Amino acid sequence: MGPALLLCAVCLHLLLSVDALSVSGRGTDRLGGEKLLKRVRRGWMWNQFFLQEEYTGSDYQYIGKLQSDMDNGNGLVKYVLSGEGAGSVFVLDENNGDLHATRRLDREEKAFYILKATVVNKRTGLKLEPETEFTVKLHDINDNEPTFSKELYTATVPERSDIGTSVVQVTATDADDSMYGSSARLVYSISQGHPYFSVDPNTGLIRTALGPGDMDREQREHYQVVIEAKDMAGQRGGLTGTTVVNISLTDVNDNPPRFTQSIYQFRVPESSRYGSAVGRIKATDRDLGKNAEMYFSIVSGDGMDMFHISTDKDTQEGVISVSKPLDFEKKPSYTVELQVQNTQTDPRFMTQGSKDVCTVRISVEDVDEPPLFDRASYLMEVKEDAAVGLALGSVSASDPDAARSMVKYSIDRRTDMDRLFNVHPGNGSVFLLRGLDREETAWHNISVIATEFINPRQSSHVSVHIRLLDINDNAPTFATTYETFVCERTKPGQSIQTVSAVDVDEPSSGHKFFFSLAPEGTHASNFTVRDNGDNTAGILTRRASYSRLHQSVYLVPVVITDGDYPMQSSTGTLTVRVCRCDPQGNMEVCNAEALSSSPGISTGALIAILLCAVILLMLVVLFTALKRQRKQEPLIISKEDVRDNVVSYNDEGGGEEDTQAFDIGALRHPDSHPAAVALEECAAAKQRRDIIPSDTLLYCRPGHAPSMMSPVPMATATMRQDNGDVRAFINQRVLENDCNPTAPPYDSLATYAYEGAGSVAESLSSLASASSSEAEHDYHYLSDWGPRFRKLADMYGADDGDFS
Repeated sequence: MGPALLLCAVCLHLLLSVDALSVSGRGTDRLGGEKLLKRVRRGWMWNQFFLQEEYTGSDYQYIGKLQSDMDNGNGLVKYVLSGEGAGSVFVLDENNGDLHATRRLDREEKAFYILKATVVNKRTGLKLEPETEFTVKLHDINDNEPTFSKELYTATVPERSDIGTSVVQVTATDADDSMYGSSARLVYSISQGHPYFSVDPNTGLIRTALGPGDMDREQREHYQVVIEAKDMAGQRGGLTGTTVVNISLTDVNDNPPRFTQSIYQFRVPESSRYGSAVGRIKATDRDLGKNAEMYFSIVSGDGMDMFHISTDKDTQEGVISVSKPLDFEKKPSYTVELQVQNTQTDPRFMTQGSKDVCTVRISVEDVDEPPLFDRASYLMEVKEDAAVGLALGSVSASDPDAARSMVKYSIDRRTDMDRLFNVHPGNGSVFLLRGLDREETAWHNISVIATEFINPRQSSHVSVHIRLLDINDNAPTFATTYETFVCERTKPGQSIQTVSAVDVDEPSSGHKFFFSLAPEGTHASNFTVRDNGDNTAGILTRRASYSRLHQSVYLVPVVITDGDYPMQSSTGTLTVRVCRCDPQGNMEVCNAEALSSSPGISTGALIAILLCAVILLMLVVLFTALKRQRKQEPLIISKEDVRDNVVSYNDEGGGEEDTQAFDIGALRHPDSHPAAVALEECAAAKQRRDIIPSDTLLYCRPGHAPSMMSPVPMATATMRQDNGDVRAFINQRVLENDCNPTAPPYDSLATYAYEGAGSVAESLSSLASASSSEAEHDYHYLSDWGPRFRKLADMYGADDGDFS
């Protein structure tokens, strides 16, 4: 290949040289005037060189020769190369212009290179000609095999598809030059996958190659197809690339379900309840997913009504269950025919064999059953006045087993707590134990138990509903308590009230009441009764005027009779009050016996008022307690004054009702009132807050003494004559305690009449001496007893005028 390339380069050089002779050049005058066009001879010119890729020789690959007319062969011209790969990929002999490639080049890596060349004077280094650009192109060879976009393809196609159904398209590419020869022209073929699939040689589209009968998923589901792509248009010597395509057939509903057996047998106890499972039926379907879903049905047999079949969604099994009670004694076995089919069907594959049937035989097992009543419930009727021991009816039960065990009866006492009924244990007759009253309870519901003699654990219950029939044993009465009024001035025959009646009895034909005036009220009666005929009656006046002063209340007896047998009657009393009315007949004033319906405070309002009063009282008590918690002045300010404050707390008093706690006057004269002395002393004092004022207590504010205290001054004068000093001392202490806000509570007792035992002065009390002696006493000796008796000496040693 080397000589051929050299020959091409030389020929190209000659052509370029000839062409250069005919190319016009441009010249310019030295004076810079108008440029003149003239033909000049170009030293060299070329456009491109061609080089074959993938050179395998050991020497540098010759590309061509660069030669300039400026080269006279004297060795003064040097060729210079620049551009892409200059000096590394391409080298140029600077003396003779030979161009070589230094290594093997790949067109698929780089298809062409752009280079530049010029000639310079070796001595001066000046360019002899302008730099010229040229291209070195690589000629393609078929050195790349086709490559698919995927190494592995996955595709699906429904089973039973027609011939030519598209599956998937594969695509390959070739890195060789598609514009040069056939190196990149590809052809597809199938090397593995016959005869099921085919491939289009130009497009790479894979299609099914067999008919529906041969593409059956249940026979073969997965296929592996190998596709080849060959360049050079499939000619010999071309390169080949391959890929693998995994194709799976998707399921269609082309297979019906099939029973695994033609006959199934099951056993079920006769005691099985509704919904109890009898057995499971298995059917298979070669399809998958929804195409394998199936449902079962009972299509024939003597047990169609006794059993039911459903589909277990998880296992797709048919579950047979009981739908009605079974009885071994009546029918010991059943035979049914079952059918199975898919829930979803494909019309393309519907055939006569798309359904399957099987036979199921079910045997009923005998079990020991409880007695069975001949009815689900019983209804019995009896009159409410029935005598004790009367039979109301009977129940009947029998053992359904072949043994036919005897049955005894009893009443479930949880349903007859009052023991009103009983049942005969042998024949099941229900009778009364106690009398009944329809008006108290109209219906009685009891439960009767039937138990086997042989096996008492076997028992059953039945409900017995007993309805009491009404008899006319109650008299009618007023529907309510009637009270009305009549005006003093009225008219005879005026209706003042309409009355009605009620009856707890319930006659079948409905109530019918008759009203009349009682016989005891017919004579000299002031009112009359008019029966309205509609179970009501009107009360009418019989005279024109009534007097409240003469008689304020009238009682009208009304006889009420029902219309049933035996007839019952009662007497109701209507209260009529005489009132003064306005001209329009509206009540204005009645006597002291006001009508119960007259206006007044309602019960709700009265309760609200009482509740408010209680709350207010609680607030007052709380406020008082808080006030008492404040810091108070001590009762004894100085230890020196203990002689004046002898307080005893060992007596709890008489409680809140003890209002005489400080009535000290009773110590001297029980028949005299001590308020006379306290009234003078308490005029300007402040009343204690914990003393409740009453006519027996002292009033401390001026001008507020009650009138009953008016004779006190006379009594005071009398008392002052008897031991006035002692009385004044005691009254002063009483007054101080009563009017002191910080003193003990009013139900405490402060005693000042006794100072204790062992005193050298003995007793100072004059209570006992006051009644026996009226003589004057000299108390000046008290001044000799020391400072403890100084205040007492000042008081008793003073003249009487000091206290007036």
